Amino acid sequence: MIHFYEVSSRLRDAIMQLERREKIKDKDIAQSLGLSPQYYAVIKRRGKIPYESIALFCKKHRLSMNWILLEQKPVHLT
Repeated sequence: MIHFYEVSSRLRDAIMQLERREKIKDKDIAQSLGLSPQYYAVIKRRGKIPYESIALFCKKHRLSMNWILLEQKPVHLT
């Protein structure tokens, strides 16, 4: 089963590397996924994973969706 908090953690790691920042807040994740912070708070509370937003984020940054969702290597696409 895919857990929201694990996916969120990998998204946070990816955004930290992409933006070269040490601290990422939920609003930063929401913005990177093209979601409003309010909507992100709702799906976080419900544990719902925004698959379409994650797919677009991965495509834009050439990241493996398998890594974000399932922690399968490789992290980056070549």
